[in-house]
Amino acid sequence: MSAEPLRFDTKIAVLLRADLEPWQRLNVTAFLVSGLGTTVPEVIGEPYEDADGVSYLPMFRQPVLVFEGSKETLEAAHDRALSRALPRAVFTSDLFATGNDRDNRAAVRAVPTAELDLVGLAVHGPRNGVDKVLKGARMHP
Repeated sequence: MSAEPLRFDTKIAVLLRADLEPWQRLNVTAFLVSGLGTTVPEVIGEPYEDADGVSYLPMFRQPVLVFEGSKETLEAAHDRALSRALPRAVFTSDLFATGNDRDNRAAVRAVPTAELDLVGLAVHGPRNGVDKVLKGARMHP
């Protein structure tokens, strides 16, 4: 096994609205990245196993970078992700008031794209494309 660091040609990034409470940041991040593994299977690595042979679920094979930005930064990033046709997931403020997947999907479906009150966005794609989508965002502290 090589000790040389592995550099990925793709990037997984989450952009959170800066005014979220800490619990909201964690919840939104978890929900957003959950869709990537099912629609972009190449981001998932092999299952884990400890020295005693106990198996664990596979995880992303590359880091998930988390950023934050203003509402305007999030809206601009969403527009750029759409224009680049990158795989993406959204979390809107309406989803904090729902309690199940059916109601979550209905809440997003009820709002036109340009009027979504975004609080989070996850994207996956070529490194430079994701970097351009995230223009103006900063790394989460």
